[in-house]
Amino acid sequence: MWSAFANPHKFLKFSAVAAPLFYGAGALCILWGLWQGLWIVPKDEYQGGDIMRVMFIHVPAAWLSMASYSGLAVASFIWFIWRHELADIAAKAMAPLGAVWTALCLATGSVWGKPTWGTWWQWDDARMMSVLFLLFLFLGYMALRASMDSRQKAARAGAILAMVGAINVPLIKFSVDLFTSLHQPASVITADGPKMAAVYLTPLLVSGLGHALLFGGLVMTHMRTEIRQRRIARLTASALEG
Repeated sequence: MWSAFANPHKFLKFSAVAAPLFYGAGALCILWGLWQGLWIVPKDEYQGGDIMRVMFIHVPAAWLSMASYSGLAVASFIWFIWRHELADIAAKAMAPLGAVWTALCLATGSVWGKPTWGTWWQWDDARMMSVLFLLFLFLGYMALRASMDSRQKAARAGAILAMVGAINVPLIKFSVDLFTSLHQPASVITADGPKMAAVYLTPLLVSGLGHALLFGGLVMTHMRTEIRQRRIARLTASALEG
């Protein structure tokens, strides 16, 4: 299977089957997680009552925002060291999707924060500002690539920015432990294991899996489009030269 990620032709064959499966499984997981989270699980008065149900959207979006940037940085590193074109295509595909999930994380966090903390936004909050900076990194990556006059320059400049910006990911994770923040400490991924009751944890994890599968399907679709566009560009250039 791993050869499918090293050869564009094999990747197109693999993703033609995998992408629809990812979409279907992702949709089922997200819908089940939302059904459980919005209507079935009991409300938690400690977390603000019914408003805590936004957790089943906010937390998976937060996970995907960090995971997508990590994937972007890893793909950029692979391209930078080995000049693997599929790695650059993957990085380019992940950037706009990561920006969408990061924006969703910020929006749902504000919705949750207003009744819980009494404010939509806190400018001196380390977690909020580091996630906002992550959104700017995604947008900056896309803008930087678009400003370059060649694909190789765009890939190189984008890869450098992505790798340098990766330091922000652990900063987001540990910001609530290192700095003052309104945000509560981690309750799922901790050194001592999950601190959340199973009635909340199970649908949250299923929803998170659904978001990951949907993200994977969208990345493969974007990559398929980019591969075909590059092939068309090469064929057009060859025809013009001939």
